[in-house]
Amino acid sequence: MTRELFYRITEKDNGKTVGTYLKEQGFSRHILTDLKKTEQSITRNGIWLYVNDLLCTGDILCVTLKEDTSSSHILPVNLPLSVLFEDEDILVVNKPSGMPIHPSMDNYDNTLANAVAMYYHKQNLPFTFRCMNRLDRDTTGLTIIAKNSLSSAILSSAIRSREIHREYLAIVSGLTKDSGTIDAPIARKSASVIEREVNFSSGERAVTHYKRLAYQDGLSLLSLKLETGRTHQIRVHMKYIGHPLIGDFLYNPSDTRMNRQALHSAKLHLLHPIKKEPLHFSAPLPSDMQIFFPD
Repeated sequence: MTRELFYRITEKDNGKTVGTYLKEQGFSRHILTDLKKTEQSITRNGIWLYVNDLLCTGDILCVTLKEDTSSSHILPVNLPLSVLFEDEDILVVNKPSGMPIHPSMDNYDNTLANAVAMYYHKQNLPFTFRCMNRLDRDTTGLTIIAKNSLSSAILSSAIRSREIHREYLAIVSGLTKDSGTIDAPIARKSASVIEREVNFSSGERAVTHYKRLAYQDGLSLLSLKLETGRTHQIRVHMKYIGHPLIGDFLYNPSDTRMNRQALHSAKLHLLHPIKKEPLHFSAPLPSDMQIFFPD
């Protein structure tokens, strides 16, 4: 894929080097290194510039990002892919349950990466898979994929700065409080590769805010927002307060009302990485969770 970006230099950036200016626009050191190696990747009025060249007010800077190869380890596979939004920089999809994000030894051809690879293979376009927010295999909902190295770098920075906001929906056992905040550190459980637990001596700080949206038949439907992004955070925190997610084989194995944990990434708010426009996405409650809360 090829992405051309144009920047008009204003008075406040007069005299800056190309490299300094591009770093301020979110270009990482790695991207700048690649640009330096690529002929005609940075131009002004069609003339090739170097990163140490100086900019002047009124200059139109053109940066060309090129990717001619696809992720070599990802096999294109014809799998369901629900695309909610796409432009030159990002792809937003509604991930189904039972689909891991990345290929692994036991999941070589059934992942979101495989589905996205096929999506672009059908368009005869090279594509490097860069998923920005990872969901567990059986968690459904909104997932962001960066389509180029620059959008990936900017979104990664936004994630670290907590500038991308997500809201989850979960179905848990019992009647919870109307709302609450769980501030309890999470660590890997000893003798387990996968399972986590609340551990006040060795855990990392984890904060979850929740609000009860509905209650019926002994179940609460919750809206949850995270201050931190620990592995299995929602699942561990809800178990900790005595309201585990239904269907959660790891943290609530006796509950078989669903064949997966009842967790859905429902809302996503962010600034577009390049255009800086606010974006808002939502994905409705999936059918296996709607059975319990049809309204």
